[in-house]
Amino acid sequence: CPRGLLRFYDSKLNTVQGVVTRFCDDYGLINELIYFTNDIVTDNVLLNVGQKVTAVVKDDKTSHGLKAIKVDAFVDNRGSRPSISGSKILIGYITSLTKGGGFINKTTYFSLNVVCKAVLGFEPYKGDWVEADYSVKPGTSKLNIISVKPMNCRHVDKVCITSFYERSGVLDDTVFFTLDSLKISDGYIPQKLDVVNVVMVKSIQSWYIWRALSMT
Repeated sequence: CPRGLLRFYDSKLNTVQGVVTRFCDDYGLINELIYFTNDIVTDNVLLNVGQKVTAVVKDDKTSHGLKAIKVDAFVDNRGSRPSISGSKILIGYITSLTKGGGFINKTTYFSLNVVCKAVLGFEPYKGDWVEADYSVKPGTSKLNIISVKPMNCRHVDKVCITSFYERSGVLDDTVFFTLDSLKISDGYIPQKLDVVNVVMVKSIQSWYIWRALSMT
């Protein structure tokens, strides 16, 4: 099977935007994928999980992974940044869903009515990383969520289904999918070793960091 996801990065330096997903005393991960150390963070800013950053990234020949050589942070404990409209943007992942809405980072509620469905009719799924426009209700610290959309979305052609069991599977050993949320052509049933085109969003799904939205 072709390894479609390997085209995301090459051996040259790349500048990417992401979110700090893990942080220990002197190192951390961006988007569960990019390793960084404290000494390369601009101005020695202390980062928080959920904080949005811009990183210059290269291939690490020792670990065969990705390593940041410079990280610039948005300094905001909420992991937010100003938006053009004057509201702010909260970066986080969906920790639970209810019949009419859900929670970001366990504490911030949003209604399904404010979800942006421009990306293939995006329906939130537990674990999805999202950007949420919000305002603060006057006289309180409560956030009013105005809109919610996927934090990161990609389209990749010719990706192989490397495993499939009952209603869920994995593409290229990297992208999780489940028939409970996947948009596919009528009558098509995914099979192991099928080569497909996929649209996916950044999501925390067990060992995987992407979730497929659609497959053709």
